[in-house]
Amino acid sequence: MRAQPNAAGQPDISARADIVTLVTEFYRRAFTDPQLGPIFVDVAQLDLPAHLPVICDFWQAVIFRAGTYRRNAFGVHAELHARVRLTPELFARWLELWITTVDDLHSGPHADRAKLQAHRIADSMSRRLADVPTAPATAEATPASSGAVTASVRRRRPSEPD
Repeated sequence: MRAQPNAAGQPDISARADIVTLVTEFYRRAFTDPQLGPIFVDVAQLDLPAHLPVICDFWQAVIFRAGTYRRNAFGVHAELHARVRLTPELFARWLELWITTVDDLHSGPHADRAKLQAHRIADSMSRRLADVPTAPATAEATPASSGAVTASVRRRRPSEPD
């Protein structure tokens, strides 16, 4: 059942269907974004139909504290960072686009949690990637390499963000 619109005129995130809509819209925007698009499309070569169920599991776990995500999100980003430098500016742009997408579609406690956790995730990823070997400076934010990013097999420690 979908939540009723609140005072802001938008429903809160209340079910997986809302997460699917939110994540799909976010990636639609990200793929066409001048900063993020080349990374998602050209470097990561993200296959959205295959990736969508995984990322929806991730956000369902984050927003509803469900046990739906059992992968290592950091490992995937570290592998990508080895090919193209994922800078704090790129994480800031990712966060800005995520927050805008959430605000355009939803308002309420779950929407607020999605934004708060995204901020924490962006900060954590950016900080942790500072210690990971990176692509040469010339590859920074450019589609300099190809090949799909594969998931790491390392399990997430309980202290790591989802």
